[in-house]
Amino acid sequence: MLAAHLPPLVASLFSLLAITSLLLAFVMLGSRWLLEYLIAFGAESWLIAILSAAVGYYGGYPELYVIAVLTALFRGLVLPYLILRIVRRLNVDRELHERLAPTSSLVVGAMLVLFAFVVSSHLGQSLGVAGTVAVLALTVMLSMKLVGFLMLTVRGEAISQILALLVLENGIFLGSQILVPGMPLLIELVILFDLLVVVACFGILVRFLVSHAGTSSVRELRRLRG
Repeated sequence: MLAAHLPPLVASLFSLLAITSLLLAFVMLGSRWLLEYLIAFGAESWLIAILSAAVGYYGGYPELYVIAVLTALFRGLVLPYLILRIVRRLNVDRELHERLAPTSSLVVGAMLVLFAFVVSSHLGQSLGVAGTVAVLALTVMLSMKLVGFLMLTVRGEAISQILALLVLENGIFLGSQILVPGMPLLIELVILFDLLVVVACFGILVRFLVSHAGTSSVRELRRLRG
């Protein structure tokens, strides 16, 4: 495993990028403004692209350079642009249907990170990689997945649901770049294509929801049942 045999300086670089990505997920969790969601997601995607390039350079995986470029373009530019167009068409600039206040969400998110750290530490000990950046990668990956699920639970706006799914997938993608960097390029391309399909489908769903229910809250989907 590459993460278990990194020089201290390189491990620190990977750790910095991973931790900053997690902090950007918390920016989304603690905000009500959709534009801040988009900026944080775009910045997070660019950090993951830099991480992919760094893993490719230090690990000797040239195909990760392609993944880094595609991640920066699609996750960092194309997806935020498409979601921004949806936001402007809906004329909704903030979360209006939250189930939990941002401050309370941050507290729950911190507890989830602690849980992820405990689980990752136990896994690191059982795999013999305790004290390496692999444990941090596992922690960040699980934390971002849990934060994504939390956003799905406590946010009611359809746009927030889209971004929560993207944060969840970003966590998986980030962890895979550090833990299994030899993942075939074709799989990575399929994942990127799936993200575009997800955003496009959500965009159609949101427009249908607004036209038939008069709101962008996913709770109103119950009214559309035939």
